Amino acid sequence: MTRALFMGTPAAAVPALSALAGVADIVAVITQPDAAKGRAGHKLAPPVKEAAGEWGISILQPDSAAALSEVVAVTEFDIGVVVAYGRLLRPQVLAMCPFGFLNVHFSLLPRWRGAAPVERSIIAGDETTGVTVMHLDEGLDTGPVIAGREVDIYPEDTGGSLTARLAHIGADLLIDSLADYISGRRVPAPQMSGLATLAPRLSTAEARIHAALPVDDAERMIRGFNPRPGAWMIVDGERIKVLAAADSAAPVGPGALEFREDRPIVGFQGGSLELVSLQPAGHKLMSGVAWGNGRRHAAGSLESP
Repeated sequence: MTRALFMGTPAAAVPALSALAGVADIVAVITQPDAAKGRAGHKLAPPVKEAAGEWGISILQPDSAAALSEVVAVTEFDIGVVVAYGRLLRPQVLAMCPFGFLNVHFSLLPRWRGAAPVERSIIAGDETTGVTVMHLDEGLDTGPVIAGREVDIYPEDTGGSLTARLAHIGADLLIDSLADYISGRRVPAPQMSGLATLAPRLSTAEARIHAALPVDDAERMIRGFNPRPGAWMIVDGERIKVLAAADSAAPVGPGALEFREDRPIVGFQGGSLELVSLQPAGHKLMSGVAWGNGRRHAAGSLESP
């Protein structure tokens, strides 16, 4: 049986790990170190570490590029599989494996190379995206493609829901293409680099929604930035994270907050949105109606940057 080294960190990498375990001998899982979460700063294990531990797979957590090179150098394996590991692999690491490293990437390369392909596809208004299995090289998602599968983006998709769907599709695509790649029946094909677009990491600053935005852009941002980092706005000095919104026919002017049948409506350029689910700073997640009840349905305004 093929000996595989798996590298991944978030929950989106777990389906591929599970699928790979059914067709290969996973000699070890490499994941990022435990990270502090929440105000208390308690360290939590990455989802891939938790899954590997439950399945009895050896776990390694190098904390630097040098440490990563060291642990890979002393691990015997035939092929590496990388899914959202969170660190670029140095050339010397890539050269340590007979069949190289395969990467399951959540876009149809060369579109959306980088750390946030799923969210960028939603925010940009793409109607389709996909999953690519590629052979890793020294660049940022520039390696030759082994397999790809196109996926529709649904109008209700969020960054979280689309990532979860692509994670399972990617696991299937990896298993469908792995044996043919190892046997030489499937030969990687170079990407058309002239069509490449970049998907840099998401920032909290860019997730701010404001009155100058077209309503369609604001709606896509709310979906794309859900759950992380969360689209947000400032209403009458109060910072609010918006997790879900819906199109509204109410004629509310750009930047205005009004209530229709107790439902909060915010105006943007060319239309308005109902705030369906939100989280005021320092409070728990709540419905837009509950938030409106708390402010006694007082009209307000959306601050601009």
